[in-house]
Amino acid sequence: MNVFGKIIPNMNSANVAQRALNTAVLKLLRPLCRLLLRHHVPFSAFEELAKHVYVQTAMQDFGIPGKKPTLSRASILTGLTRKDVQRIAAETEPLTAAIDEGYNRAARVLTGWARDAEFHDAAGQPAPLAVHDDGISFSMLVRRYSGDMPVRAVLDELLRVGAVRQRGDDHVELVTAAYVPKAGQAEKFGILGTDVADLITTIDHNVQHGAEDPRFQRKVMYRDYPAALVPAFRKLSAAQSQALLEKFDHWLQLHADDQPTDPADAPLMRLGVGIYYFEEPMAPEANQEK
Repeated sequence: MNVFGKIIPNMNSANVAQRALNTAVLKLLRPLCRLLLRHHVPFSAFEELAKHVYVQTAMQDFGIPGKKPTLSRASILTGLTRKDVQRIAAETEPLTAAIDEGYNRAARVLTGWARDAEFHDAAGQPAPLAVHDDGISFSMLVRRYSGDMPVRAVLDELLRVGAVRQRGDDHVELVTAAYVPKAGQAEKFGILGTDVADLITTIDHNVQHGAEDPRFQRKVMYRDYPAALVPAFRKLSAAQSQALLEKFDHWLQLHADDQPTDPADAPLMRLGVGIYYFEEPMAPEANQEK
């Protein structure tokens, strides 16, 4: 049966789950399609991207243990022709690596400035730094946390996104330790891809392993709430969420070097917690159903 095929009456549990999945996909595609249409991405382009991801996922995540992934198996799993699979497998991946690397390096500099006591003032806060100096400086910060990236390039990027500001005495100040671009669609789209993918991955894990190994995934939501109270809650939620994330960050920083004696017991992991705020007007028909 096609994923959006007709659901037969007297559905069994598999059909009920399939219908729920169909509904979920329709819901998550709506804001994505809204974004794509706003940025003039036609369906044909979306279809081609989807084909790439289907093939890559089938080849990388759904192989048979002990066997190399094959184009024929990927074709069977994805429903694409073997010719399509062969073409896609031979093409290089989209050039996202440069964007991701720039994002990661800039974020590492901000995180180092916020965490590393060597770059703090007497009160324990991130200190203003001379851009170039023989001692503690922004140049030293970049060398420590951004590898071989040019200091000027890192500074220009952080100024551009509003994470730092430059003073007249050749010093720079930290404005925010979070790398959230205020301008530049490429970086914002990079965050879109990473953060939404993380949420879907968590939900997928809970669908498969939630009974024995659940990952935390909750939200608080009220319907028919007075619009006049929205600004107050938006402000409260931002402040409390930031405080909670900083608490988590502090714990992760303290325990980052806690490694087992045996290196084989210490695989490297990527982990964290994400918090997001949402609001939207109630649909007219929903307002009438009281």
